Amino acid sequence: MQGFGGVLAVAQRELVERKRWLTRDQFIELLSVAQVLPGPNIVNLSMMLGDRWFGVRGAMSALAGMLALPLVIVLVLVLASLYGHYDNHPAVSGALRGMGVVAAGLVFATALKLLPTLRSNALGAITGLGFAAATTVAVTLLHWSLLWVIAGLGSLAIALAWRRLP
Repeated sequence: MQGFGGVLAVAQRELVERKRWLTRDQFIELLSVAQVLPGPNIVNLSMMLGDRWFGVRGAMSALAGMLALPLVIVLVLVLASLYGHYDNHPAVSGALRGMGVVAAGLVFATALKLLPTLRSNALGAITGLGFAAATTVAVTLLHWSLLWVIAGLGSLAIALAWRRLP
């Protein structure tokens, strides 16, 4: 991300001057091959280096490292602008409400599947269910921020569990 708009200079400085993983001649040689291949030069260069040192997994890791953060930023910006443009559209607001209900249902179903594990939990079943109920009431009925509820009740639950552990 530090080379927004062109990372070649940053890559040369890091690979040749700072880390000394390549000589200048090796860098130029790899860059010339990267320029012939389809796609961004720096991505091709990173994949060649990843492949050289760690094989296919290294090439894929290098590709992910080069593209993951910019992809997330672009997706967030696109989704935010789309939401801002269509947030009042009835179909969009209905779909988002529906997705919220589905997500809540999935969380609830997972909680039910994991309920038997409370027997062996340090807090015990009753205390664990009490924390779950308190969290549900705080968020749904009192409309407290989930961040603060988790920070408060989560910290309290961790402290109680810590005290009860042998």
